Amino acid sequence: MAWYEELIQILLIGIANGSIIALIALGYTLVYGIIELINFAHGDVFMIGTMLSLTVLTWVPSMLGVRRASLLSDGTVILLVIAALFVSMAGCALLNMTIERLAYRPLRRAPRLAPLISAIGVSFILVNIGLLWKGPSPVDFPSPNRALDLDILRDVLGIDTPIFFKVKDLAVIMLALPLMVGLSLFVSRTRLGKAMRVTAQDREAAAMMGININQTIALTFLLGGALAGAAGLINGTYNNTAWYLQGFRGGLMAFTAAVLGGIGNLYGAFLGGLMIGVVAASSDFLLDPRWTQAVVFGMLILTLVFKPTGLLGEASSERA
Repeated sequence: MAWYEELIQILLIGIANGSIIALIALGYTLVYGIIELINFAHGDVFMIGTMLSLTVLTWVPSMLGVRRASLLSDGTVILLVIAALFVSMAGCALLNMTIERLAYRPLRRAPRLAPLISAIGVSFILVNIGLLWKGPSPVDFPSPNRALDLDILRDVLGIDTPIFFKVKDLAVIMLALPLMVGLSLFVSRTRLGKAMRVTAQDREAAAMMGININQTIALTFLLGGALAGAAGLINGTYNNTAWYLQGFRGGLMAFTAAVLGGIGNLYGAFLGGLMIGVVAASSDFLLDPRWTQAVVFGMLILTLVFKPTGLLGEASSERA
C-alpha cells in the first residue's frame, strides 16, 4: 500500500471512529457548559445504549421466528435499525434525566466534590447493570444486514484498490453528522436552546428572566443521553461488539475530546472527537495499538500546554 493510500485509509477509519467519540463528547460538554459538572457516568450511559440496541436487534428477529437479523428483508432491516436507534436514544435520554434528578439535583448547591463522587457512584451502578445484563465477556453485536460489510470502492464502484471503505463506515458518518448538526441548530435556533445558553452564562439571571432552571438542566441531560444512546447503536454496529466495560474507554476518549476542543463548546467537542479518531487510527497503523492511548493523551497535554482552554475554548470567569 502506497503512502497516500495509507493516509486515505487512516482518515476514513479515523473520521468514522471520531464521529462516534464526538457524539459521546457532546454529552460531556453540554452538561459541563450548563452546570460545570463532569458527568463521569456518561460513558456508561453510552454502554447502556449499546446494550439496549443489541437487545432490540436480537429480540425482535427471534420474535419473528428468524435466527439472525441479517436474514430479514431489506425493508424490515431498515425498520429494525430505526427501532433500535429510537429505543436506544429514548432509553438513554430517560436514564440520563433520572440520574440528574436523583443523583445530581439534590447536590447542586453542595461542595463540588459531592456531585463528582455521586457521578462515580452512578458509573459503578451502571457498570454492574451491564454486567448482570449481558455477562462478563464481550458479546458479538449482530450485523443487521450483510450489505453493511460491502466495500464501496471494490464491490459497488468496481475500483481495484487496497483501500477499504465499507458501507458501515459511510453509515456511521451519515448517522452521526445529522445528529451533531441537529443539536447545534437546536441550541442556536430554538427557544429551549436559547434558554440553555442563557442558563450556561448566568443561572441566577436566567431564573430572574422566568426560565425554569430545573427544566433546562433536565433537557440538557435528556439531549446528552439521547446522543449517547445513538452512539451506542452506531458503535455496536460498526465495531460488532458490546461489553459492560466499554463505557470506560469510550467515556475517557470522549471526555478527552471535549477537553481538547474546549469543554463547553459544541464545535470544540466535534473537532476534538475527529482529531482523536484520526490520531488513534494513525497510531494503530503506524506505531502499535498498545501506544494509542499514550499518543492521544500526549496530544492532549501538548495542546493544553499551549492552549489551556482547549482548541476552541474561551477563558471565562468563575461562576458562583
